[in-house]
Amino acid sequence: MELRLVSVNVGMPREIGTLHGEPVLSGIAKVPLESSTVFVGVTNIDGDGQADLSVHGGVDKAVYCYPADHWPWWEREKAFPCRPASFGENLTIEGVDETGIAIGDCFRWGEVMLEVSQPRAPCYKFAIYANRADAPALMTISGRSGWYFRVIREGRAPVGPAMLVRESVVGGPTVREAFFAALHARADSETLKRVVDAPALATSWRSAVARRLRA
Repeated sequence: MELRLVSVNVGMPREIGTLHGEPVLSGIAKVPLESSTVFVGVTNIDGDGQADLSVHGGVDKAVYCYPADHWPWWEREKAFPCRPASFGENLTIEGVDETGIAIGDCFRWGEVMLEVSQPRAPCYKFAIYANRADAPALMTISGRSGWYFRVIREGRAPVGPAMLVRESVVGGPTVREAFFAALHARADSETLKRVVDAPALATSWRSAVARRLRA
């Protein structure tokens, strides 16, 4: 499988709005790169950053990917205009959604090797950035979350035109299954077990699903 890279987007933390009268800092506001290549490290693409490292960034959330395949749904069904980085993603791609990608799948991007680690959980900063109070709920209900990659081999990667090439398939739960396992009330116990047992699943996401299994 090859995923077409529509855009590579980066941004450093800045004020994106206010909450209860206090400024909100975030790295969600990203812009497309215009260079031909970029260095991708273990925790970041060069030029990218996060404001709150307790919940964003880190090894398991080094690169955030979102499918442009979802744009028609957002635009037609929810009147939400889309462009590269509308969802704060680093990589805007085409060719697959969360149902066709599994936790642990590996993709080659130039010199870089990426491994799918977890879905994205929407938060209040997405609502502020999108100027839509319902944006996180729409992402949660629909499962149109995108996913995070961990970087298992650093290097330089092409900005465009370029492809992400799937190098290995592990047969684990899909990103959509992992998303619903943590965030949807009706996830069945069999799915919860499959997700929590996925070796490549990020530790924080595994803990969230494990808590539901114990409940």
